[in-house]
Amino acid sequence: MTHTAFALNPFSLMMEPERVLQTMERSQQLRGLRRHKLRPLDKPLIPYTQEALASRAAFDEAIDEQDRQDEARAFLLN
Repeated sequence: MTHTAFALNPFSLMMEPERVLQTMERSQQLRGLRRHKLRPLDKPLIPYTQEALASRAAFDEAIDEQDRQDEARAFLLN
């Protein structure tokens, strides 16, 4: 009973990570999972429309302009 209660308590599992690793190694369900390693270049590229690129550029410019105004205001106040 104590072993079951310990296994179900995530806080006690955090205190003994080696026990978690042992449990994972014995798990039939985990051994049965297919392993597939993904790398960043495996992701498909999402094509952007000209409208989306223009919108992003306008947003970036608005943020940059706000930063320039804030810096100018801070410079004038000092």
